[in-house]
Amino acid sequence: MKKFGLFIIGGIAAITILSSLGALVGLAISAAILFAGIHFYLKSNSTFSKVVWALVAIAGLLTSTANIPGFIGLAAIAILWFIVRKWNGSEDYSNSFFAPKKDDPFTNFENQWKELTK
Repeated sequence: MKKFGLFIIGGIAAITILSSLGALVGLAISAAILFAGIHFYLKSNSTFSKVVWALVAIAGLLTSTANIPGFIGLAAIAILWFIVRKWNGSEDYSNSFFAPKKDDPFTNFENQWKELTK
């Protein structure tokens, strides 16, 4: 039953992503304009170029914040990513960066050192 619920929610999220692809592309373009405006604002030296790039960054910010369907698409992508992780059972942290206690060479060394010094 849990897999069925995940399947239904994942299907709804996938349909939402497909229906908001245009808005996601528009959000990506406006985010790129915002990034370019901030990047070139920080690189510019003259006051005129700083004003121009600040206006470009403000335009990118306003167009990206006005793109509500794009944010809904981003939320649907996050939900679908979460569902795929739950579906595959990757919550067991088997792909973790931490080594298990029994295979940790420093722990084994300290245990052997304690045995030698007894």
